[in-house]
Amino acid sequence: MNHVSADLVEPLRPRLLPHPDPDAAPVLAPGHLDALWLQVTGTVCNIRCTHCFISCSPTNHAFELMTVEQVARALADSVPLGVREYYFTGGEPFLHPRIVEILSLALDHGPTTVLTNGMLLKRRHVGPLAAKAAAVPHSLEFRVSIDGFTAESHDAIRGGGSFEEALAGVELLLDHGFLPIITAVQTWGSGEDPEVFRGFVAMLRARGYANPRVKLLPVLKIGAEADRAGGYRPSEWVTQSMMEGFDLDQLICSHARLVTDRGVWVCPILLDAPDGKLADDLAEAARAPFRLDHAACSTCWQYGAICANPGALVPEEGMAAAEERR
Repeated sequence: MNHVSADLVEPLRPRLLPHPDPDAAPVLAPGHLDALWLQVTGTVCNIRCTHCFISCSPTNHAFELMTVEQVARALADSVPLGVREYYFTGGEPFLHPRIVEILSLALDHGPTTVLTNGMLLKRRHVGPLAAKAAAVPHSLEFRVSIDGFTAESHDAIRGGGSFEEALAGVELLLDHGFLPIITAVQTWGSGEDPEVFRGFVAMLRARGYANPRVKLLPVLKIGAEADRAGGYRPSEWVTQSMMEGFDLDQLICSHARLVTDRGVWVCPILLDAPDGKLADDLAEAARAPFRLDHAACSTCWQYGAICANPGALVPEEGMAAAEERR
């Protein structure tokens, strides 16, 4: 169904609360709630990645799987708030035994994206989801995490054999007409992005993906990544003065919230932060200001909308094709 109620919600722009100290951490009052994230499998994952910023694993039960009823309630609560799109993350969403039902519910409300490592994708998932996506006016996007364009580089981060299993998932999506977004966290050296990008494009084309969509993501130096490569420097903090002239829409916390099995958090990145929980009620959390006093906030400030899909550039051809034309 379309969000008729979204047209009735008065647009609200994000803003900073006044503060006299230019070196203080800014406090962001959010704008209109555009996107809803759902931590559908909590911190439970089928693998243990060395760079995971919330340290998901088969044994991490800090957050558990959401029930279908919890998801349905969050979707219903989002309608009067005018939410326009939905993102499902974890952990690994395809560990959820009812993930097809859950994503189908979301597609009845709006464009839906699921973030996955691709390893657990089966025809029993992708076939019904392709049929559902064809029957509704909203898009279904798959973001598949592949952190190297060779098995050696990817498996070093995600475990032996994970590269081929992830690519089998990508090929299954392609067989069903999807154009997955391949995301890779920048664990390689500074300045290597163009070479890595070209490597991904060549590898994916060899696998049958004619115009691959690739998004390179900055590393978040928290969780397991802090243990792997070190955390943030003391100087990596956002201050009030740094926000002068900054586009607040670039921050996910300015227009999105994350629903978990334990309440509503400010964003997917700060799931482990003690102050990350804003409320049990989505409407209350949608209005709640948040102090940007976490080092990870500096990554969002530096790189912009790192959680959003690559999107509007050339949606038919993808980012790879756009890069080649430059």
